[in-house]
Amino acid sequence: MSRPDEAARAAGRSEPIRVLIVDDHALIRRSLELALAAEADIEVVGEASDGQEAVELADRLMPDVALMDVRMPKLDGIGATRKIKESVPSTRIIMLTVSDEEEDLFEAIKAGATGYLLKDVQIDEVPDAVRGVHEGQSLINPAMAAKLITEFANMSRKEAERPPQLPVPRLTEREMEVLRLVAKGMNNREIAKDLFISENTVKNHVRNILEKLQLHSRMEAVVYAVRERLLEIT
Repeated sequence: MSRPDEAARAAGRSEPIRVLIVDDHALIRRSLELALAAEADIEVVGEASDGQEAVELADRLMPDVALMDVRMPKLDGIGATRKIKESVPSTRIIMLTVSDEEEDLFEAIKAGATGYLLKDVQIDEVPDAVRGVHEGQSLINPAMAAKLITEFANMSRKEAERPPQLPVPRLTEREMEVLRLVAKGMNNREIAKDLFISENTVKNHVRNILEKLQLHSRMEAVVYAVRERLLEIT
């Protein structure tokens, strides 16, 4: 049964969040489907058992959110994510995996994933994760955010001698402040509290940053900013 706050959200949304489930294990797909089917504001529109099938279904169904396994036959989740973001850039992708390896995490974010959940997550947390990324939040737990920051710092040091390839869009001082806090793994509410501004203002700043940089996710913006030395993480 949906909780009252979930029902209220569903009533305020004209269409349910369309979700594609991608995993090569039928039992995991079924568990995710059952968890999401109980939510009035979420609709499972398709399931895929490998990355290639996921790409084909995403192109046809145009889901709002895809729950994507990393390790799969034919085409892995990172490769599928990259292809889906090229063909259906509006789809937000949550990687759902047993792997917390830095390389997988970093490659998933570079491919365009918006969130990264380990499979030991409580199943009843998945619907809120779907809602969060659909509303524009990045979904990475603090431990994994710390790993990302380490990768960003390494990237910054390695590319310190490389001159920027192209003129980069100019971000305002406030947008830079927001970007630095995003890079620390902070969500909109935490950023708003830190900067003494509203969550809506934070959302507007993040949207402006993505538009200026022509990117699809918050973490892509951080990768870009580090690479172009708009932002230095130590």
